[in-house]
Amino acid sequence: MGDNGVVTEHLDVLVVGAGLSGIGAGYRLQTMTPNRTYAILESRDSLGGTWDLFRYPGVRSDSDMMTLGFPFEPWNEPDAIADGGKILDYLRETARKYGIDQRIRFGHKVVGASWSTPDARWTVTVEHGAERLELTCSFLYLCSGYYDYERGHEPDFPGRDSFEGRVVHPQFWPGDLDVAGQKVVVIGSGATAVTLVPALADRGADVTMLQRTPTWITSLPRRDRVRDIVQRALPVGAGGTVVRYKNVLTTMAFYELTRRRPKVARSLLSKGATRSLGSATMVADHFTPTYDPWDQRLCLVPDGDLFEALRSGRAHVVTDTIETFTPHGIRLASGRELDADVIVTATGLRIKLAGGIDIVVDGERRATRDLTVYRGTMFVDVPNLAISVGYVNASWTLRSDLASRHLCRLLTHMEHHGWRIAVPRAPEGMAARPLLPLDSGYVRRAGDELPHQGDTAPWLMRQNYLLDRRDMLRGDITEAMSFSR
Repeated sequence: MGDNGVVTEHLDVLVVGAGLSGIGAGYRLQTMTPNRTYAILESRDSLGGTWDLFRYPGVRSDSDMMTLGFPFEPWNEPDAIADGGKILDYLRETARKYGIDQRIRFGHKVVGASWSTPDARWTVTVEHGAERLELTCSFLYLCSGYYDYERGHEPDFPGRDSFEGRVVHPQFWPGDLDVAGQKVVVIGSGATAVTLVPALADRGADVTMLQRTPTWITSLPRRDRVRDIVQRALPVGAGGTVVRYKNVLTTMAFYELTRRRPKVARSLLSKGATRSLGSATMVADHFTPTYDPWDQRLCLVPDGDLFEALRSGRAHVVTDTIETFTPHGIRLASGRELDADVIVTATGLRIKLAGGIDIVVDGERRATRDLTVYRGTMFVDVPNLAISVGYVNASWTLRSDLASRHLCRLLTHMEHHGWRIAVPRAPEGMAARPLLPLDSGYVRRAGDELPHQGDTAPWLMRQNYLLDRRDMLRGDITEAMSFSR
């Protein structure tokens, strides 16, 4: 017991979050640094993170599962784009198979972390029900993603209280909602909206996607035929690696095309949408944004399910702005009225980096907006703390796994040399740049809270798996780092 009666326990590494990143971190810690003690603290009552929280109809991966899945436990289901329930089952099974689930402490919400240089350790404050605990650790690893799990982005729509139907945010989808025979308006045009619209249409709803501005959308096959051929020809491990790199290189190539030849990328996406919809006019009116592809996140629809729902008349799209909610629907700026029994506000997520944890270093609070990243895994002048953040232009797991392996390399180096403290140090006068290369609404809204990146390696938060793999797995682990005992 501590002086105030709180329970104290020391571990070598504390991992915060039991989603994709936390489960992957557990595997890397127990295989690459097996002599270290670790625990995973999860605020919710179940593992899975995003895939346990989001239960809206049609929820699915927006990356292929050969790269979203763990490299140490290849995805073996036939679908390359998987439903959320299957992903959650995969995470549960992986955690059980490697004993990672035995390291998870559910209902443990981390609310604060305070570093002491004289003690070379973090004191982590945890809420567990009505009890407040303190744990200490030599290294703190934040695998809590960057979404606010407690609330989504909810614009203040005029007249909302006058609407007599039901208003639902996808992040908190009610299990009792039956949309069959209902008129449903989905507000939004991002990844959640384009997933919901065909799924609700399949459930018998008359669905309208109401968007303020269009989004770039691409269709990919739900089944990866190349993967099917490779897996018949090669053993599971080798085949998985081949397909994984095929998908990495394909994704990187298209992203580079959007950066270097945006007009070509626009043309390719528009032609693909026209083929799927059978209407160049509809594409021009509703699926041709003013921005270039990947200035905001590109939306994926497997087997063109959104386009098929629109073409068949089971769903509709309207591009307009909202004037006000009415008792029976929404009145638009154009004067048009959309009748609705249910309105779904697929208006986006809120970013909360580091899980909103209050970080204090030697008595000084360190706000995330004042921090600069190091290799995208640590922060300048913050000792013995790492963070797992995925890519915005590719699979989350690609980068989160690199972060965990880099951390294990660092821990091994510290052990070999007897170091107790590792902290990145930046050169004087280094230019600061925005962390994420997107102009998406959720990024703009969080602009004042996000850390910064520098203008050169190792201070860049790159969106390039091959370069990151080289530097994080084989680069100089001591570069720009200060070590002490």
